Amino acid sequence: MENLINELLIKIGEDPKREGLLKTPHRVAKAYEFLTAGYNADIDAIINQAIFTEKYQEMVLVNDIDFFSLCEHHLLPFYGKCHVGYIPNGKIIGLSKIPRIVDVFARRLQVQERMTNEIADTLMRYLQPAGVAVVVEAHHLCMMMRGVEKQNTIVKTSALHGDFRDDPRTREEFMNLIANHR
Repeated sequence: MENLINELLIKIGEDPKREGLLKTPHRVAKAYEFLTAGYNADIDAIINQAIFTEKYQEMVLVNDIDFFSLCEHHLLPFYGKCHVGYIPNGKIIGLSKIPRIVDVFARRLQVQERMTNEIADTLMRYLQPAGVAVVVEAHHLCMMMRGVEKQNTIVKTSALHGDFRDDPRTREEFMNLIANHR
């Protein structure tokens, strides 16, 4: 990857031998390794058997999970907050696992719509809950820095499964909780 970055610097008109750029190919390679670590993540290892039997049947909500990702169309960052709710059906998950699941899918080349679905689908598969809801709110630098250049645009996506899709009251409760906590 360092050779590619070196070549990129030349293609954009820079001198990779310039003092400030000497270590840039190495730094960029390390940055991309970190930013795309989700490809090598093992969901089973992340969850690490932190699924527990519990009779709790009310909504569990983890709000404002910060994330950073890379747009697969431009390789520019998009970032924001992810809100995840689920209704247990005999099983709960360790709360810290939810942000870790978000990070697995955020640390890949992504589109926000797919990332939202991947998070929801993973929780449905592992917990088999009565329902899962995921809402992602993000700023996309590909829209802010180039193209339409709209700095205050927020993109919102949702994935609703089970009771969150089928029961308007449950969906409304979730949406009110994520809207009113600020």
